[in-house]
Amino acid sequence: MSILVVGSLAFDDIETPFGSSPDTLGGSSTYIALSASYFTSDINMVGVVGSDFTDEHFGLLHSRNINTNGIQKVEDGKTFRWAGRYHYDMNTRDTLDTQLNVFADFDPHVPAEYRSSEIVCLGNIDPELQIKVLDQITAPKMVICDTMNFWIEGKPEELKKTLERVDIFIINDSEARILSGDPNLVKSARIIRAMGPKILIIKKGEHGALLFTDNGIFAAPAYPLESIYDPTGAGDTFAGGFIGHLTRCGTITDLELRKGVLYGSAMASFCVEKFGTERLNGLDLLEIEDRYQSFLDLSRIDG
Repeated sequence: MSILVVGSLAFDDIETPFGSSPDTLGGSSTYIALSASYFTSDINMVGVVGSDFTDEHFGLLHSRNINTNGIQKVEDGKTFRWAGRYHYDMNTRDTLDTQLNVFADFDPHVPAEYRSSEIVCLGNIDPELQIKVLDQITAPKMVICDTMNFWIEGKPEELKKTLERVDIFIINDSEARILSGDPNLVKSARIIRAMGPKILIIKKGEHGALLFTDNGIFAAPAYPLESIYDPTGAGDTFAGGFIGHLTRCGTITDLELRKGVLYGSAMASFCVEKFGTERLNGLDLLEIEDRYQSFLDLSRIDG
């Protein structure tokens, strides 16, 4: 199955208690596509970049067999930039600078060859743009969506219209509470699923993830890493691994959804081990399967 990924491409200036990494390739769609590329080779991207997005950056995406024909390059502008500093616990961060640049006028145009994509992954962008993308797709088999507090609070009605057309919704625990208006995550899940998406994943950072379906709740653990250098993009990397597994297996059952959550968690655990997308650039399938098995072993009880 083909995947269409629509979201931001960016350059990040990242500071953590363990180092810094300026001019780091980032953006929601970048992390999603790179992560998913380890499971499927049929990935198409739609986004916008400036003249500072070089052949080297495109080359990284091409090296993972990601189709970039849908990425608009604005020669007289610069790529979206974000700068942030993480606190010692790595769970909170301060945004130091945001420069939307060409992303401020992003008008997603889906090329004709992408419009029959079977899986549509909508990264964290304006919900009005997410709807515009869906209006250009013929008959997707599955729509997966992400969002953030900014859109939940700033464009709640537009977001709800998007959610009516979404099959799988992925957000974090604080976003779930804000969107639902309820502090209890189980109640929040029920409220959010009533908005449209029948499959909901609530990410809880270092505490794992929760999967909600008609058949119940699945709780996935977080991987106990000794070294976490940079959590930037971990959530998008999770989404890419999750989507990639579903694409690879070609079926959506409760079992495969649960496996997808574990594969997504495995990919996210790799992401945080180095700055930016560096760790995602040199993985191999054996590493991924070993990490997936480690997730299985974390909660296994024999006898």
